[in-house]
Amino acid sequence: MPGGGRCPDCGSAELVEDSHYSQSQLVCSDCGCVVTEGVLTTTYSDEGNLREVTYSRSTGENEQVSRSQQRGLRRVRDLCRVLQLPPTFEDTAVAYYQQAYRHSGIRAARLQKKEVLVGCCVLITCRQHNWPLTMGTICTLLYADLDAFSGTYMQIVKLLGLDVPSLCLADLVKTYCSSFKLFQASPSVPAKYVEDKEKMLSRTLQLVELADETWLVTGRHPLPVITAATFLAWQSLRPSDRLTCSLARFCKLANVDLPYPASSRLQELLAVLLRMAEQLAWLQVLKLNKRSVVKHISDLLQHRRTLVRKAFRDGTAEMEAQEEERQGQGQGQGRGKEEGGSSSLDLSEGKRGASPALLLPPCMLKPPKRIRPTPSVSTVTGDENISDSEIEQYLRTPQEVRDFLKAQAARQAAVSVPNPP
Repeated sequence: MPGGGRCPDCGSAELVEDSHYSQSQLVCSDCGCVVTEGVLTTTYSDEGNLREVTYSRSTGENEQVSRSQQRGLRRVRDLCRVLQLPPTFEDTAVAYYQQAYRHSGIRAARLQKKEVLVGCCVLITCRQHNWPLTMGTICTLLYADLDAFSGTYMQIVKLLGLDVPSLCLADLVKTYCSSFKLFQASPSVPAKYVEDKEKMLSRTLQLVELADETWLVTGRHPLPVITAATFLAWQSLRPSDRLTCSLARFCKLANVDLPYPASSRLQELLAVLLRMAEQLAWLQVLKLNKRSVVKHISDLLQHRRTLVRKAFRDGTAEMEAQEEERQGQGQGQGRGKEEGGSSSLDLSEGKRGASPALLLPPCMLKPPKRIRPTPSVSTVTGDENISDSEIEQYLRTPQEVRDFLKAQAARQAAVSVPNPP
């Protein structure tokens, strides 16, 4: 349809109104020059006054993102870039954050929990893509408490109904050990303490697999076990220079925190290695202890599967022999009491604490002590008066009901009879 005005290029008055992607504009039909461009509008008044409006108003999507959510989204993207994650990871983490933020409980949460939520979304994304990342790393970057982080993590997984696979132990070892500052010399790390990264990772993985096969990882936090295994691997590669170094100093040199149970996991790993060393003929004559066995870790790991299987078989046979011995002693005790003699069971009481089989979980090797509740002293003597309402609870048969009603009527009749003068 022709409109008023002329084309600024050719001066033609043949201007027509053209709708291009829902935007009205005037175009010269002679030369094709666009005279006026339309704007995105939402109402008739806006079209009449040619006032520009925002994209959300023009599309009818009036989504208002709060400042808190905008800050959280920026934090998600920043954390992904700090960790150098692929762009697809960033998009997934942002989507999870937006989904979680739609829940009223998350929107009304404190700023500290929303900050933890940022790390949870990133960690969930990495776990789903099999990207090795630990909670400890995220908590260190966000200065977040580990307990608060783990609680929020479980809440978000349940809230969004996500399927999050657990982190592979081998990937966790590689990621955790890569952060150790022991692979190049520095003023804080002497040359004799510097180790090749690949050798250290390979031996650490073997020790962690050994710990897994001997129930030292089951039901426990993996980082203390990995720390102990890394320390033993590092010592065994150059034992002459490193046996005098303690676990605490090792963690200080590596610039990592010392987990509290790592010392206990170290002692358990050394006990396993000693039990394996008992199966090798050329190590039996050396009378190894928990310090000297570190020198022979390479030989023990080379024959790991055979030694563990043999130690387990010998340990099982030992337990069966002890059980038969206890049963025989119990029968002898019974015969001794009948004959009036003393029993030999009391003399062997100290043998009951003998070490059981190797491949038992720690909860069975050292079961927790159960606190037995003290029995409450009963004050019931049986002479207490029982009310009629309570008696009805003990009635079972119709005959008992009739007897009770008859006794109750007789008692009322006796009460109503006046006493003789």
